[in-house]
Amino acid sequence: MATIYNCSDQTELLTGMRLARQALGMGELIVLPTDTVYGIGCDAFNEAAVRRLLEAKGRGRDAPPPVLIPGIPTLDALAEGVPDEVRALVKAFWPGALTVILPARDSLKWDLGDTHGTVALRMPDNDVALELLSETGPLAVSSANLTGKPAASTAKEAFDALGELVSVYLDGGSVGLEIEAGHDPGSTIVDATGIALGRELTIVRHGAIPDEAIFEAIR
Repeated sequence: MATIYNCSDQTELLTGMRLARQALGMGELIVLPTDTVYGIGCDAFNEAAVRRLLEAKGRGRDAPPPVLIPGIPTLDALAEGVPDEVRALVKAFWPGALTVILPARDSLKWDLGDTHGTVALRMPDNDVALELLSETGPLAVSSANLTGKPAASTAKEAFDALGELVSVYLDGGSVGLEIEAGHDPGSTIVDATGIALGRELTIVRHGAIPDEAIFEAIR
């Protein structure tokens, strides 16, 4: 039976983190808080677990999940040829609500879905998430809701949406950032895959970081 662990209680935090690591190691799904919304996550290098994540959300391979990472060194380990514009963005906004799409390294042994050789990376600004990531390494993480339904801002909302499809729920309290009207509650997503080919960076999801702040950072 899935259990919600209150991460504001030290004992429950330690137990929840230990069981979350075990669940991830067995290819199971967990829910964790981020700075924007709650996420449903799994080991990014476990193909069966990634399929399970997509099925839990009601998605197909055409909607591959982003990958959460613990720091900038992991960015260079997973992405090929990180351009200066992206380095300026992550310096300004990581940890935070910025997801960057880059060419993935050919040597990576994973299958996130139909990525066409790219990977979407983010370092979240949440202590629970960062602590877990520092222990597990990269996690494939998507918003903890069924596709087409509102994103979860509490662990209970995530549990109500996903129930027993998830093994461990880490409750980090209510999450979310103030965003502009009409923007997604999740992270701002930018596509930097064309920079090496002479194309400009583009914003593919208008999220918590305003568009003007993105372009100001790369001027």
